[in-house]
Amino acid sequence: MIRGYSNSPNPDKALIFYQEMLRKGYSPDYFTFPYVLKACSGLRDIQFGSCVHGFVVKTGFEVNMYVSTCLLHMYMCCGEVNYGLRVFEDNPQWNVVAWGSLISGFVNNNRFSDAIEAFREMQSNGVKANETIMVDLLVACGRCKDIVTGKWFHGFLQGLGFDPYFQSKVGFNVILATSLIDMYAKCGDLRTARYLFDGMPERTLVSWNSIITGYSQNGDAEEALCMFLDMLDLGIAPDKVTFLSVIRASMIQGCSQLGQSIHAYVSKTGFVKDAAIVCALVNMYAKTGDAESAKKAFEDLEKKDTIAWTVVIIGLASHGHGNEALSIFQRMQEKGNATPDGITYLGVLYACSHIGLVEEGQRYFAEMRDLHGLEPTVEHYGCMVDILSRAGRFEEAERLVKTMPVKPNVNIWGALLNGCDIHENLELTDRIRSMVAEPEELGSGIYVLLSNIYAKAGRWADVKLIRESMKSKRVDKVLGHSSVETMF
Repeated sequence: MIRGYSNSPNPDKALIFYQEMLRKGYSPDYFTFPYVLKACSGLRDIQFGSCVHGFVVKTGFEVNMYVSTCLLHMYMCCGEVNYGLRVFEDNPQWNVVAWGSLISGFVNNNRFSDAIEAFREMQSNGVKANETIMVDLLVACGRCKDIVTGKWFHGFLQGLGFDPYFQSKVGFNVILATSLIDMYAKCGDLRTARYLFDGMPERTLVSWNSIITGYSQNGDAEEALCMFLDMLDLGIAPDKVTFLSVIRASMIQGCSQLGQSIHAYVSKTGFVKDAAIVCALVNMYAKTGDAESAKKAFEDLEKKDTIAWTVVIIGLASHGHGNEALSIFQRMQEKGNATPDGITYLGVLYACSHIGLVEEGQRYFAEMRDLHGLEPTVEHYGCMVDILSRAGRFEEAERLVKTMPVKPNVNIWGALLNGCDIHENLELTDRIRSMVAEPEELGSGIYVLLSNIYAKAGRWADVKLIRESMKSKRVDKVLGHSSVETMF
């Protein structure tokens, strides 16, 4: 019963039967513990898993390789990496399965360099990697964008005879091939990723998602959308990952008509009820300037969590709809089913900044700490400085910069200079220019603002000095670009 329920959609029932087993005086053995620990892993129940660990030690089964490997896996699944390491280190005779659990655990807990280091230690212990371990290592390289190590692993698996492209079509390992494509795509080498994709004798939905996501994340929206259409032509049904990638691609294209077509297709598939999909649609509409469609997509979402509220607030605030953003934030507070976080308040403060609501901005800034216990970050201080500077309240802005507990960054200086530009405050501009010790680290924006302010005031000698400084420090001005949506 315990084994059956541990493999079922209701693993909690395995734990109930385990407790009942103990109450009736039966002792678990090396066959029982792995399935109980598997249930704990699936439920992410670290408390129950720790109790099982205690009973394992008490009964002496911690020396059993199978039980110890399951303990390691349980701790890694629950995010308790250090406890997992203790289990691993207490048992020196490890096989490839245990090393695989350790490496997989590191990858799943975003400790990618530790996963690669564990592989090297495994090699030094004379344990040969299997294909499952190679998949995890390629995932690690892709996530941390380490293409040098990723290429080394590609060559290494060729040496092991695991390279799927040198195997027969019958024995083609589509999972390993997809991991290679995903690694190269995430590292930005789309040419190699596409070459490997085109060479696959068989493809899964995950394979298509890897290449589509790779193009989307690297800014090649057109190719991502072309691949999506090719996938549909082959009769392969998209999933959540596919839709998130193509929505991102349409956002990059800046085409609201395309976005509406994708939205319509999403609606037909039923994914429109998924919060992540709806948030992506709201963000896409906001960034393509279609505020009404963004609001409609948001309103159609049945269960609105903090992320959903935050996405629509930021989307509206960032595209000239500050009053509507604040109105939605007010609704969020009134409904009380979601608590605003620091990112929510960034959107609220941004809205106040762009519609000139100084007192409201100050109230929200104080509210986030007093009401919700959220400590302002440098981004929140940047918004407040921007609010005050835009309103010409420079004394308050300077006082805030001097008293805030974080070091000023490009956003802080940029907000002050933006206010100086609006109100032609040359005195403060000169002071900021002298305070920014290493402007080359702040990018071209600070230079451009300084140059514009001095040019407006007719101080051409200062403009010349700024431009010469940019040239000598090789700071390039970021060029603007625009696109036009055409309808046929």
